[in-house]
Amino acid sequence: MLSDLHKPSEDQYLNCIRCGLCLAVCPTYREHLTETASPRGRVALARKGLEGELQLSLNLVEQMYACFDCLACNEICPVGIRPADLALEMRAMQEQLQPEAWKKALFGNLIPKPGRMEAATWPLRVYEKLGIRRLVYALGLRKLLPGKLRDLEAMLPHLPQRPLRQALPEVTEAASEEKYRVGFFLGCAQSLMFAEESAASVRVLARNGCTVITPKETVCCGMPALDYGRTDLVREQARINIALFEKAGVETIVTDCATCGSTLKDYGKLLADDPDWAERAAAFSQKVRDVSEFLMSIPLEKPQGRVEARVTYHDPCHLRRGQGVWKQPRELLQMIDGLEFVELPEADWCCGSAGSQLITHYETSLKVLERKTDNLASAQADYIASGCPGCQMQLNVGVRREGLDVQVVHPITLLDRAYKK
Repeated sequence: MLSDLHKPSEDQYLNCIRCGLCLAVCPTYREHLTETASPRGRVALARKGLEGELQLSLNLVEQMYACFDCLACNEICPVGIRPADLALEMRAMQEQLQPEAWKKALFGNLIPKPGRMEAATWPLRVYEKLGIRRLVYALGLRKLLPGKLRDLEAMLPHLPQRPLRQALPEVTEAASEEKYRVGFFLGCAQSLMFAEESAASVRVLARNGCTVITPKETVCCGMPALDYGRTDLVREQARINIALFEKAGVETIVTDCATCGSTLKDYGKLLADDPDWAERAAAFSQKVRDVSEFLMSIPLEKPQGRVEARVTYHDPCHLRRGQGVWKQPRELLQMIDGLEFVELPEADWCCGSAGSQLITHYETSLKVLERKTDNLASAQADYIASGCPGCQMQLNVGVRREGLDVQVVHPITLLDRAYKK
């Protein structure tokens, strides 16, 4: 019975005036031009399902999974409807009605367990470390792979020899006088695939007077589980992370992953109805800052080195719209001498990643990515910077598909490089 479930409130769908402003900013509508692929259409479907006019079938909920959760519709709606949030809540309703065992296994027993994730991704590190990947590229063997598998391989960055969680000390002392004591939230993808970037983040923080505490027991921020309707698992993961950083006794919690940051900043909202955790969660979320947001809020040492390159920037949806952080990464890049910054056309347009859309909605994801890579080609940059591992992996696919001579990096990588010179 729907009455027994936690479901969206009426004000989340009743006030839609069907003005159509959301159509202009929705990447899935732009590609399909069908009402069901639009935020407005998803709101209408959700309303009819919640009011009993339509069965809450797998087909209806699939329309909610087709949403990229890029938040553009939330931002533009003139009456405050948040279609992207509603799509996530409808996924959660379906999971309450028909829970799927694989989601518990994946989002409860694998992803939040760092040791298990390290074991599961070990073959990828072997593939890189033994030179197999280099040989595959040198011999052109990637061309023999089916298209989807070839693109999934292209997503992979240069993989570290071992996860950063194993290599990074729990306490990194400030390089000079300690001015700040910050916690560093090391995300799953950052530890497993982008270790060099997060190591650079810690170095830059330490160089700028931060003693950095990186709890080794940190678990997944919870966004993958949230995307697939398992809000119960997100709350479990939130409680673990909150307790860890409380013990660390830090003033600020910094992350260099846009997706993690957006989720961590929502812990207060996720646990607002939990009397034992509401206050603690709110206090935690108020401390969370993206690395660029934090660095541009302190007296940041100007790097003395130069990076002679043309650089553009892609806005991760969950950084620009989820957190309102978009000026700071650009300001950070423009501090670097020698760097020519060029604005990317439609920089805040979704790249098509949305976590797992390249896997679950392959054709649509590629169509959205093609729009992004067309804009990237026009920028004629040497580097495209972005502060989200999902976006970086998706951009890697676009760069390799189109044969662009562009490197995908985190902004902090270029800043760290300028400090070293």
